[in-house]
Amino acid sequence: MGDFIRTYGKRLLFIPPVVLGGLVLAFAVGGRGGPERSPAVEAAVTVRVIAVPEVTLVPRALGYGIVQPGTVWEAVAEVGGQVVWTHPQLKKGAILAKGAVLLRIDPRQYELAVAQTEANSRQVEAQLAELKVKEANTRSLLKIEERSLELLRKNLERKNQLLNRKAVSQAAVDNEERNVLVGRQSVQSLKNTLNLIPAERHALEAELALYQAQLGKARLDLARTTITAPFDSRISEVNVEMTQYAAQGKVLAVADGIGVSEVSAQVPIGGLNNLMSSAGDIPAHMGTLMDNLPELLGFSAVVRLRSGNINAEWKARFTRISDTIDPKTRTVGVIVAVDDPYRHVVHGVRLPLAKNMFVEVELAGRPRPNQVVIPRSALHSGRVYIVNGEDRLEKRKVGIAFKQTNFANMESGLAAGERIVISDLIPAVDGMKLAPVLDEAAARALIDEAEGRSSVR
Repeated sequence: MGDFIRTYGKRLLFIPPVVLGGLVLAFAVGGRGGPERSPAVEAAVTVRVIAVPEVTLVPRALGYGIVQPGTVWEAVAEVGGQVVWTHPQLKKGAILAKGAVLLRIDPRQYELAVAQTEANSRQVEAQLAELKVKEANTRSLLKIEERSLELLRKNLERKNQLLNRKAVSQAAVDNEERNVLVGRQSVQSLKNTLNLIPAERHALEAELALYQAQLGKARLDLARTTITAPFDSRISEVNVEMTQYAAQGKVLAVADGIGVSEVSAQVPIGGLNNLMSSAGDIPAHMGTLMDNLPELLGFSAVVRLRSGNINAEWKARFTRISDTIDPKTRTVGVIVAVDDPYRHVVHGVRLPLAKNMFVEVELAGRPRPNQVVIPRSALHSGRVYIVNGEDRLEKRKVGIAFKQTNFANMESGLAAGERIVISDLIPAVDGMKLAPVLDEAAARALIDEAEGRSSVR
């Protein structure tokens, strides 16, 4: 036993400290709690928002079309003849004022026709004057003959009384009676002459009317030998030269009026419908509707030319709607007119609104007050993202009246002043915490576009 202790005693001395250390370590580990944990904090997603505005909405629509003159005039030869004079500027593209003489046709044969019919008229007028004198003379002769007949009758009565007293012969009485008959014949002849005078006068008056009509036509034909511009115009076609024969009915030149230009702009049907929904009551009677269409619809219009560094615009007026719809593009033609398109021309900056220019037409309907609008980008399959009073996301279904370019007009589901998210939000979970940042620039741009102060695209 002693030997065992002497042999292994030193080796066993390290066991108690190890056991004691293990016990201390176990006690320390068992008596200590877990690591301290801080309470969880919900992260908020930053989003751009605007307060939904209430505006006086101006519905607008864009269309594109080709400029055409409001009036096109063809200089047609109404009489035939050789062209003896043309205006020095009777050339394509030239602008001529109203009343300018474009060309003259040889007038000599028409001058002769006028002279001939004038002579014929004067001849008939002389015959009428002669007939008037004849009537006056015949009436005077009739009075004389009637007085002479009265004397002859009295003389016949005296002869008959003398015959009864056997103071004269029967032959004397017969001779006196013959004189009475001759007097009656003279009176009757003069009366017949007077009775025929009205018919003669009517015949002469009809003949005079015929000659006067011929004279009027001859003078008209003579006037037609001179062709003048009926309005301020721009020559677009010339089909005749000096000394050429102009056949009656031939188109000698074509001129476009510069007083009014028209554009038939193709406007999307949906856009036009948005404009028309702001119009007043439409009458059922078609005649009344078409006569008052511009006033009933109340459209205003602007025509713009955008080409390179040229950006010009003209105030226009809505005139009518085309009778057809383009089935391929689903657009309808809207015709607008620009008055005095050649005024205020600035070289290199503002061109005249000339024929065949491709232009943009902006139509605007009547303003609609108290309308709620939002950016189209804020719509998500018929819903909008609302930031509620607790700055949490609320998805809400809304009713849309119509959409126009960058905004939508709300019909229901949204009130002015509510905050909506206008930035991309992925994922968008109902009730998620948001950190809204008001985007005033986006709100101003939305209001300006909705109220018609900025361009529509």
